[in-house]
Amino acid sequence: MKTNTFSGGIMESMWWRFLAGVGVMAMMAAFGLLMAFPIMWCWNFAVVHVWGLPTLTWGQAWCMSFLSQCFIKPSITEQKRKS
Repeated sequence: MKTNTFSGGIMESMWWRFLAGVGVMAMMAAFGLLMAFPIMWCWNFAVVHVWGLPTLTWGQAWCMSFLSQCFIKPSITEQKRKS
């Protein structure tokens, strides 16, 4: 008879939650790395020709994306209507 180490309900639930969390984090990282390509292409197409700055590699574009997300946070302000 085959025994399963994670056959207990709580341990099995924790194991699948951990795997789901790792999967979500991996997908987010892959999406972030993939989005560096449009930044690189736009920079190399527009900025190099307009201002004469050097071209970006994929890694540099990813670093620019990461730093801009760290330093520039969106802010939502609510305006109260006067009645």
